[in-house]
This record gives sequence, C-alpha cells and structure tokens, in this order.
Amino acid sequence: MSRTGTATPVVASERYADTLRRLASAQKVAAPGAPAYSIYVNRKVGRYIAAAAFRAGLTPNAVTMISAVFTFTGITAIAVAPPLWWVGILVWLLLAVGYAFDSADGQVARLRGGGSPSGEWLDHVVDAIKISTLHLAVLITFFTHFSLPSPVWLLVPLGFTAVASVAFFAMILNDLLKAKHGSHRATVPRRSTPLRAIAGIPTDYGVLCLAFVLLGFPWLFVGVYTVLFAFNAAYLVLALVKWFTDMVALGRAEA
Repeated sequence: MSRTGTATPVVASERYADTLRRLASAQKVAAPGAPAYSIYVNRKVGRYIAAAAFRAGLTPNAVTMISAVFTFTGITAIAVAPPLWWVGILVWLLLAVGYAFDSADGQVARLRGGGSPSGEWLDHVVDAIKISTLHLAVLITFFTHFSLPSPVWLLVPLGFTAVASVAFFAMILNDLLKAKHGSHRATVPRRSTPLRAIAGIPTDYGVLCLAFVLLGFPWLFVGVYTVLFAFNAAYLVLALVKWFTDMVALGRAEA
C-alpha cells in the first residue's frame, strides 16, 4: 500500500467522522488496472480502520504488523488445519481483515503527514512474504488433506506462486523504473474505470480470499482456485507485454 500523499493536519476537537472525511479527501487515484473489490470494498473498509487507528495513536508500521498477524494466521490455518467448512470461513475472515489493514497502513501514513522509507520497505516485504506463502500453504493442503486423482494438480498452487510473485515484482519494478527514468516527463495519471475494475475481478486478491470459503468442499475449491489461477496467468502474460512496451516507450522518450 503506497504511503505517499498527505491529509490536512489534525485538530484537537476533531471527531471520528471528521477524520473519515479528511481521509476521504486525501485518497490517491486508483491504478488503471485495479480490480473492483480492492477499490470499492477494501479501500473503504481500510479507511474506517485507518481513521480508528489514527485516533488510537497507532503508527503505520503498527497497522502493517496487525495486518501481518491476521494474514499469516490465516495462511497457517490453510496449511495445517483440516479443510472443514468453518475453517474455510475463518481463513477468509482472517485474510480479508488482514487485507483491510494492509490498505489502512498507507492511509494512516497520509493522516500523519506522509510515509517513510522504512514503512514502505516493511509494507512491501510483508506483501512479498504473503504472496509467496499463501499459495505454498495451498500446496501443502492439496498434498496433505485433499484426495487428488493425480499429482499434476499440485502444479496449480506451484504455478500460482510463480505468477503472483512475478506479477508483484514486475509492478514494483515498473514503479521504480518510471520514477527513475520518467521524472522529466509530464504525465497525467490514468484512472480506473468501473468496466476495467469489474473485468479485473478474477485477479483481485480480495476475491482469492473469498474463495477460501469453499475450502471445506475440496473439489469446489480446487475448481474455483484453478480458474482463478488461469485468469491470473493469462492476465500476467498480457500485462508483461504491455509493461515491456511501456518501458520501450520510456526509453525512447528519454533518448
């Protein structure tokens, strides 16, 4: 979650509702490819959490660590708990709450006047660990708890791990290279549109979290999880072509 941008300074008489309004006015523009759940649900839930965390005196790093506790508890449950229906619901709630706090840390930073390099580092490292371990936990439960007809099915979470890790690294690299080589160019940020947000739903981390509700119904979960993997893999292929084209254009503009 980016921590750039600031809100106006807080005053002693400010109420929770005032903090919410102040934070809403300082929201960053959603990325063009941002999917619907992240924009319309997670960001808004994160805003309520951020306002409460700010008023409680929590730092952005503290909010990041709360997010990590929820998220990694959920990931541990995927790997070690039996795939019962209530375990699936618990995993979804843990991951979803962790995701909401992940949105909140950057918003707390804006309320406090801006983020810090250490905060950005911590946020990205927690995200990187989450992205890698989530699908490896699914691999463990596939192997230990599911009666799969063929070990070929184990390639799905392995492939999902690779797709998610490459996508995360490429997006971070895009931002770094554009900041390094594109600072001299005047650019107008592109906004996400409802149509693009809806089209991106299968790639939404929030939707992946929701899929774990089906964990207690193995073949339903395997089917939905595999479909999400296929969509994410296809999206990554298209995105890599687009991002490479952007880098070529950036190099030409700089030259």
